[in-house]
Amino acid sequence: MKDNRTCNSLGFACALLMVLFGFTANAVADSVPAGWTCSGSCGSLGADGVVSLSPIGSSTYQYVTTSGSTSTAVLPTGALGSETNGSTLASSAFTATAGTDLNFYFDFVTSDGAEYADYAWAELFNSSNDPVAMLFTARTESSGSIVPGAGMPTPVATLNPSSVPILAGTAWSPLGGNSGTCWSTGCGNTGWINSDYTIADAGSYYLEIGVTNWGDEGYDTGLAMDGVMVDGQPILPTSATPEPSSFLLLASGLAGLVGVVKRKLFA
Repeated sequence: MKDNRTCNSLGFACALLMVLFGFTANAVADSVPAGWTCSGSCGSLGADGVVSLSPIGSSTYQYVTTSGSTSTAVLPTGALGSETNGSTLASSAFTATAGTDLNFYFDFVTSDGAEYADYAWAELFNSSNDPVAMLFTARTESSGSIVPGAGMPTPVATLNPSSVPILAGTAWSPLGGNSGTCWSTGCGNTGWINSDYTIADAGSYYLEIGVTNWGDEGYDTGLAMDGVMVDGQPILPTSATPEPSSFLLLASGLAGLVGVVKRKLFA
């Protein structure tokens, strides 16, 4: 009771401290890299449920999910129609010379069955926002390979493994209330898959990943991505947490504010 009364009396300062420390405790789960653009529901996360850390060994990965998204995501080339809500995440721009290698890992997770074939993709765009290459696709199937996605544009990247049957298990926090559930045959995950592509022409590019519900908005689907490398150099920061110096300065200032208020409160 005392703690609650104190916090109520501190008002804005206490609320701001709670937000600040709550953010720093959960920054990995809620952030996307600086310079990247999210439409819908995106974030960063460590090993969670059926999605382990990727083979490159980083401590976090990026993800998009249909859970909680009010945006619409449509496959940029060869759209299937009947898309409902979804999310996209676009990288910051990067420069490539002719013959530059673009490499990354992805893991597709769906709680929806084949009757409502949710799907995901990764596509390369140039600086004019024109699609350059469909790098991979994934789509819910009742059996057989779900990568590449049935009825979707043929990926031009080299995928390893090249075809992937669904693996059992949908327990993954980004699926929200559908984590661990399954609508029908076809639910599960792919495990980590490598995508490797050689960019033919010099220029400025960005990478976009997307995921969408199809035919309804129930039973969510997501896509994890990690290890984006351009000619062997990462374009994905390992985290997007506040700089320590900035955080400490803000925290110390708020602590001083709280001290002043508390002295007034208990004088």
